Amino acid sequence: MISTLQGTVSDKGENFFVLETGGLGFKVHVPAPLVSRWGIIGRRVQLFTHLHLRENEVSLYGFETKNDVGFFEALLGVSGIGPKVALGALSAGNVDALRSAIAAGDSDYLTRLPGIGKKTAQRIILDLRGKLEEEELVPAPALSPVDTDVINALVSMGYNDTEARAALALLPEEEMSVEERLLLALRQLGGG
Repeated sequence: MISTLQGTVSDKGENFFVLETGGLGFKVHVPAPLVSRWGIIGRRVQLFTHLHLRENEVSLYGFETKNDVGFFEALLGVSGIGPKVALGALSAGNVDALRSAIAAGDSDYLTRLPGIGKKTAQRIILDLRGKLEEEELVPAPALSPVDTDVINALVSMGYNDTEARAALALLPEEEMSVEERLLLALRQLGGG
């Protein structure tokens, strides 16, 4: 099995890289936010990978951390979830937000992800709530005062805490004003 892959990005698409390594080019499907962060042609990257074998297809999926690939594999263990739906979920929301939604039983958040309906969301919660360790389910990153203000503003606009945190997680880590971060978060949520 291929568990990691290091190489140079030679091509990219909406949800994949082509990594050149050892004279070979590997097409690796990755979450869309990773393409936007690491998808610079010529950049050297290391991905944690999952090799998915099917009767008529071999696909490689890549992630930034072991935690991300572990969560992807946990999603694959849920009946009705294939690699495309699991990758779509990780493209639309980060692992911490997904874990929080599962811990909170927030099926509404999960149904907003591509390819996940109400029954599948309930199955994800039922199947994964017991499998994931409690500390994995509750992310505990400290929020800056600016991010706390952005979350409070988003919640006052009708978004739930899970959605607000997921949008913040996709923002760059550079210093910005509350207004700038709020505008970017609203764009992530499709409201701005």
